[in-house]
Amino acid sequence: MSRKKIIAGNWKMNGGLAANQALVTALKAAGDLPADVAVCVPYPYLAQAQQLLQGSAIALGAQNVSEQTAGAFTGEVSGEMLREFGCTYAIVGHSERRTLYGETDAQIARKCVRAQQAGLVPILCIGETLAEREANRTETVVAEQLDAVLSATGIAAFANIVIAYEPVWAIGTGKTATPQQAQDVHAFIRQRLAAQDANIAAQVRIQYGGSMKPGNAKELMAMPDIDGGLIGGASLVAEDFLAICKAA
Repeated sequence: MSRKKIIAGNWKMNGGLAANQALVTALKAAGDLPADVAVCVPYPYLAQAQQLLQGSAIALGAQNVSEQTAGAFTGEVSGEMLREFGCTYAIVGHSERRTLYGETDAQIARKCVRAQQAGLVPILCIGETLAEREANRTETVVAEQLDAVLSATGIAAFANIVIAYEPVWAIGTGKTATPQQAQDVHAFIRQRLAAQDANIAAQVRIQYGGSMKPGNAKELMAMPDIDGGLIGGASLVAEDFLAICKAA
């Protein structure tokens, strides 16, 4: 089954009104791209990005979503709120949320459920740290993170989830998994899903989220189970982000 590549830019806590306008204007000017493309912007810029993206094929995403629907949850943002601002995607369980803010597998599973109930497509991030990789625990860790969501949502929900494999040891460190290292884990994730439903496993798009750049994007995305990228730093530079999109 041929899966259309998906490239999502994760701006993280970066941006400003003028910089955002310049970046999105440059992305739109590139015209048709061979992949599905999204930008995941900080909450305060959702309204601006929604406006700037009008009439373009580039989708809007958020970088997080609450596991709550509404109520006394100061500082939280619900899936329904994100939908009102035109979001298609929400990143769930990014490694920075897990490591810096203590989000648990169970909490991330609830966020996936809530995002889908609000009509959003979760970009579910899973991946191992350097210590876990060196202890040969990559598959164990990835399986635990994946299974937490599977048990909360069921396999059918994965028809509407994008997975991003993030080797935490390769994010912002300058290290990148080799294409074969990345492919091995992507294939393991797909096999894990296929054990429950082969058809859904065949259509799930699995992005690589460990420092994909213009220089390595084509080689990574040539791998049979790598269906795009979740792009950090390079998504803030229009030329680099577009080069990755075109490499798809």
